[in-house]
This record gives sequence, C-alpha cells and structure tokens, in this order.
Amino acid sequence: MTSPSLPNGDPLTPLAFLERTVRVFPDQTAVVYGDQRLDYATFAEDVGRFAGALVRAGVAPGDRVAVLAPNLPVLLAAHFAVLRVGAALVAINTRLNPAEVGYILNHSGAKVVMADPELAPRVIDAPGGLQTRPLLVNLHDPVAGVVGSPLDGPSFEEFVDGAEVLPVTGGIDDEDRITSINYTSGTTGRPKGVMYTHRGAALNALGEIVVHKLERDSVFLWTLPLFHCNGWCFPWAVTAVGGTHVMLRAIEPAHVIDLIRAERVTHFNGAPTVLLMLAEAPEARGVRFDPRVRVATGGSPPSPTLLARMEELGVDVTHVYGLTETYGPHVYCELQPGWERLEVARRAAVMARQGVPYQVATHLRVVDAEMRDVPSDGETMGEVVMRGNNVMKGYYEDPEATAEAFAGGWFHSGDLGVMHPDGYIELRDRKKDIIISGGENISTIEVEHTVVKHPAVLECAVVAVPHEKWGEVPKAFVSIRPGHEVTEAELVEFCREHLAHFKCPKSVEFGELPKTSTGKIQKFRLREKEWAGGGRRIH
Repeated sequence: MTSPSLPNGDPLTPLAFLERTVRVFPDQTAVVYGDQRLDYATFAEDVGRFAGALVRAGVAPGDRVAVLAPNLPVLLAAHFAVLRVGAALVAINTRLNPAEVGYILNHSGAKVVMADPELAPRVIDAPGGLQTRPLLVNLHDPVAGVVGSPLDGPSFEEFVDGAEVLPVTGGIDDEDRITSINYTSGTTGRPKGVMYTHRGAALNALGEIVVHKLERDSVFLWTLPLFHCNGWCFPWAVTAVGGTHVMLRAIEPAHVIDLIRAERVTHFNGAPTVLLMLAEAPEARGVRFDPRVRVATGGSPPSPTLLARMEELGVDVTHVYGLTETYGPHVYCELQPGWERLEVARRAAVMARQGVPYQVATHLRVVDAEMRDVPSDGETMGEVVMRGNNVMKGYYEDPEATAEAFAGGWFHSGDLGVMHPDGYIELRDRKKDIIISGGENISTIEVEHTVVKHPAVLECAVVAVPHEKWGEVPKAFVSIRPGHEVTEAELVEFCREHLAHFKCPKSVEFGELPKTSTGKIQKFRLREKEWAGGGRRIH
C-alpha cells in the first residue's frame, strides 16, 4: 500500500477527479436534468454540503449509505459525497421488491437510507422492517413531480440544510478502502454484495476514459442505471475529464432521441435491448445523429443485425463484457486497422466478439476444469477467468463465496467462451445456459444470432428444454417486429438453412421476453417454466 505521507505515495481515489475538474473547469456544465443546469463549481459545493450532512448525521468511515433512486442528480452526487466521508455507497436496484430491498439494507447495515418517493414503499414494506434502524431520508424529483408514500424521516433538503460544506479533496488514507457495495441480482439465491475499492474505481474510470474516448466536450446521457456497477464507473470517468452528465429518470425512446439531439450527446451506454428500443422507435426513422454517438453495450452479445442498424443511426458501438465483480466492463472489442473497411455483415460479426482486456485489466484467460489454458483455436470452450485491478475486493460478509469465486487465484466468471488465434475472446454461453443435446454442446448465443437475422424477429432467447431422447434440446422464445408475421415452422426452417440441424430450435414460442432492470433477458425464468415438475417431454 502506498503511503500518503510520501510525495510519491498518494493513494488512488476517484475523489481526486472531482477535485481536479473543479480547479480546471469550474464553469463547465457538470449536470443537466430538465431545466436544471449545474456547473462544476456548484456541483462540488452540493457534494461538499451533502458530505457535511452525512458527518452531521453521524456517518463515519466504514459506514454504509444506501440510495434507492432513478438516475437523479442526487444519486450522482452520492458517488462523491459518500466516498468523501470514507463511507461506502449502496446504490440499490430500483426494480427489486420490498423483501429484496429489505434484505440488502439489513445485510449491508446501512446507517442512512435515502429513497425516491415512487420507490419509498419498497423500504416501508420490507418484511420484518429494518433491523439496523437507519436514518430515513426522502428524496424529491422536481422535474418528474413524482409523489408517493414518504419515509419516516426528513426530506433531503432538510437533511442538508445548514450543513458544513466540506472541501472536495482527493485525500484518502487507504486506497483499499471500500467505495461501494453493489448487490448482484440474486437469481440463484440471496444477492451478494460486491465490494469496490478506491483504487479499483479510480483505475476503472481511467480505463473508461481511454476505451471510450471521453474528453472535456463529452456529453454523457445516463441511460445506464447508476445502481448497476456504479454506472460502470462512468460517474467518476465523465467527471474526471470535465464532461457533462445528462441525467435521465426513465428510458423513453422518443425522449432519449430528443435529448441526444438537443444536448448534442456524444456518449451513452446500455444493453442491446436498449439499443433495440431506440432502433425500433418510430422517431428513429430517417435519423442519423450528428455528431456521431459512441455507445458501449454489454450484458449480452449484440447481434450483427443490431450493430448494422446502429451504424445507420450514426452510432458507433463498442462491445464490452464484464460482471458486477469486475466493476462492469473488463473486456472490450477493440477495432483493428482495416476493420472499418470490411463489408457491414463481416465487420459486425467481428465486432460482436467480446475482445481483449482493458488497459488496466490485462489478465484474461479461457481455461478448462484443471485451470489449463484451452487452445486459441476459436473452437475449444472453457471458462473465462480474470484477475487484475478491476476485480472486486470480495463479497461483503461472505468469505465462503469469495473463496469460491477466487479459486486458484483467479476470478471465475461462470461464462463459457473460446479464445481466438488473434487473442480475442468470444462468449459462447453461461455455464448454466449451455445446451448439451445428445452429448453435443450447443451455444444458445449462436442460435439466437441466427434467429434474429430473420426480418420478422425483434428479439430472441434460446434455452434448453427437456427431451426424452436427447436429454435436452433448444427452444426459442421470440418477440416479433410490429407489422410482421412468421410461423414456428418458417423460423425453424430458416435456422436449418444457416445452422447444423441439431442446433436448431425444436420449438418456438412467441411473446414478450422477461427482462431485468438493465435490459438483460432473464433466461432463468424461461428455463424454470419449461423444467417445472422435472418431467421429460417429447418434442
């Protein structure tokens, strides 16, 4: 660990980014929300007063402060104010139910809980109440005018009123101190609290600056939830360069398109589902953004079809891959010289790969069950494992799960992929998603990318379903583009023209697909429905 007493031993922290930007760009627009516009000098003052209020409320280094809110300016400020007092931010998924919210608040032992009025009932209705008896604070959204059941506590305005404005400084005694605890989705049990550190957050933010070419004139639209991996560390990255944060309460395609044009947005992030929403919006017809917009997408591999549509809109997509445990992106598909000259389908295909590590990540392997590297042939599957500066400190209050995740000195992603001869990885599936049919491995991603090539298909998810002879076979769940029609038989035949027949879906079900709050399709819900009862079916 570096020593803050030495001239060459300043611990790394994202707090230093705001301190520098206030010094260099005090008049630069920091935050835009509705008619509200704050420059960096004002934003820093708000952060300092927020931090002073936390200290006045008894928040000490090591305590946890929870926020349940959409992408409001106050949640952005919390990414600095909470760290400023040495506490850890717990930004909670806004789509969790009261039981899940209550579990996170109790498990983290949050000392202060702040909630948007629309979401406050998730706190109030937590089964069994909150064991730690935190201070409850009501947030207010003047732009949306949202009302709801208030928490039994002061408003945020009352909470910060008259508080000392602490100076925004980057000084911290230990770069290994926890900045935040981000809880996983908990689809296979209780959510786990992923711990980030000042060092990891700072280095990841610098990585985002390099990979996504953030600079002083960057205008970042917050389509990605701030609760998701702390917004992939973009609160700190955009601030570091003096860029502008355009806040967004909810994703409405027409509003997003309007904001991109009105604010001359240069960057935003989101899952392929978010990109698809924009591409399919009637307001997007004939649109080509100028300036072009840089977009990072992750969560699932974007299909070549979607990447080609984004290019038509004037959107340059960078495919990233990572997990909550890696501060969000650990890997990105870096363009090689000459790829821009490839024809669209071929360029989209190579860009759909996950790629190579961030400059601050470095260590990435695809290994077999004995932790041996698989051949770099683009065919042999293994588990993707990582290590480096942007791997979590561990799971909060869960040493057993931490030890399991770090087995062999590497973080185990649970994702199956291949290593290509050029050093780029490509995911083939989650371990739990791979289909083993009659002893043959089938990548659901490969099948999904084939299905969405059909002009009538909007989205697709493929899962294993039981089969009496083969054990399990693929089934496709499909949503159709408005105004289009296609039958199950037509889709199956379309797949048979492009895939080995054993990989093709044996059945197709049409309808809306279940998704997480960040736009990821919840395959586990589809799978659970098909395997309910444990019986074998014949297709």
